[in-house]
Amino acid sequence: MMRRKLSLAAAVVTATAISLTACSGGEAPAADLSTVSIMAPFLEAQPPSADGAVQKKLEELTGKDINITWTPNASYEDKTNITLASSEIPHIMVIQGKTPGFVKNAEAGAFWDLTDKLDDYPNLKTTFPDIQQNASINGKVYGVFRGRAPMRAAVMFRQDWLDKLGLEAPKTTEDLYTVAKAFTEQDPDGNGQDDTWGITIPKWGALGSNSPYDLIEEWYGAGNRWTEKDGKLIPSFETEEFLEANRFVKKMVDEKLINPDFATFDGTKWNEPFFNGKGGIIVDVDSRVSVLVNLFKQADPNNYENKVGFVGNLEGPDGELHAHPTDGYSGFLAVPKASVRTEAELAKVLEVLNTMNGKDVAILLNNGIEGVNFTVEDGKAASIKPETEESKAVSTDIKSYAQLGMNVGGNTFYPVKQPTEYEQQVFDKRTAVMAEDLKSAVYNPAAPYVSATYVSKGAQLDNIVADARIKYLAGQIDEQGLKDAIKLWNTSGGDKVTEEINQLWQDNK
Repeated sequence: MMRRKLSLAAAVVTATAISLTACSGGEAPAADLSTVSIMAPFLEAQPPSADGAVQKKLEELTGKDINITWTPNASYEDKTNITLASSEIPHIMVIQGKTPGFVKNAEAGAFWDLTDKLDDYPNLKTTFPDIQQNASINGKVYGVFRGRAPMRAAVMFRQDWLDKLGLEAPKTTEDLYTVAKAFTEQDPDGNGQDDTWGITIPKWGALGSNSPYDLIEEWYGAGNRWTEKDGKLIPSFETEEFLEANRFVKKMVDEKLINPDFATFDGTKWNEPFFNGKGGIIVDVDSRVSVLVNLFKQADPNNYENKVGFVGNLEGPDGELHAHPTDGYSGFLAVPKASVRTEAELAKVLEVLNTMNGKDVAILLNNGIEGVNFTVEDGKAASIKPETEESKAVSTDIKSYAQLGMNVGGNTFYPVKQPTEYEQQVFDKRTAVMAEDLKSAVYNPAAPYVSATYVSKGAQLDNIVADARIKYLAGQIDEQGLKDAIKLWNTSGGDKVTEEINQLWQDNK
């Protein structure tokens, strides 16, 4: 599959280069851009209606006819490559990340370099230059990034179990072990049976994917995917802290403090052991806190407020808080040169994007239409009850339209008002905890840089270490086997990746 995708990406580069060459013989007539075409993914069962209320409002606010090609999220990357190789290329494309296909196309000149252009547009000039740098390709900006909360890591636990056992919320990784052990061995549900475990982890092998393993490794001081040691960037798995963190996780696996099927457990069922009283801890993004609270609320609306507790990142063995952030973005909106052929046309497209990143459109994309599906109460968006068919349609559609949100200057839309005072308190606490942890964030220093070797063989290289990590934790190989896998990563092309990343890092200092 990877070879097929890379071959397709190479074909796209060739096709795009041909189309660009064909345009170079003479200046094409400028398009009026009264209609702006966009390609974007949708995550719901059906895409939004082309004549829905949100679509009409978006066109009203932008003053343009907006023609959106909605594509199922599951097949979006393949569709992106196919579209770029076709003659029907939209003016704006949602790009979900620095995939090999996008990187090759961008560096081949298929997308406009916006590095020196975005500051000319007030709503596109970011207030988060570090995140824009993370979203760049070796310092060049090929799209307006879609901002996301950079701090999201949390430890969730059964508060009722913690209270029953007289324990405190964990603050350190050692505390995490203590609570997990108590949840496993001290009958926290009081049913007299040995039928609980501490932490539930689903099947999750990929490196640098914000998995529970990544979080714990960072808490131990291994760094965030890459780290600086002795004036050089190295992969975090080459540190002693990486090994220490995985010894810690393996200790919990061996003592049965983690679900025994962690290597194969379906991630879509992650909430079930927590809700059903089997596994008492989840290490994941903080938004899951509210999901868990809602599960208990649905089951027993009169007795749900003492079930879910949470904290943010944990201090490591060195006594320091190495908080784990994401790169702060989720892809970007890029402008292909094959459809936007001149600087004048580009300026028109950027004006549209500038309008789309203004407050009015941000509210539309994220909250909906005031008076239809929400009202503003105390500066928050409160859902209108009872729902009507129109309000339901708007609330459903914005789940897809939110994919067009950029928020490069921060969120200008309304926070959602929670259904009850308790849930509002939980939400406010989540916001406060994440803001505090952000002060101790350890970002990936190599995030902006794209190694040519990594583009061509990074997935295969990373699988070497990822597979070995799971096998080590499962007891199928020993620590020497894990170290051998890291050496294999080096000799199979990893050393070249490290060399290229460091060269890019030095060049951009």
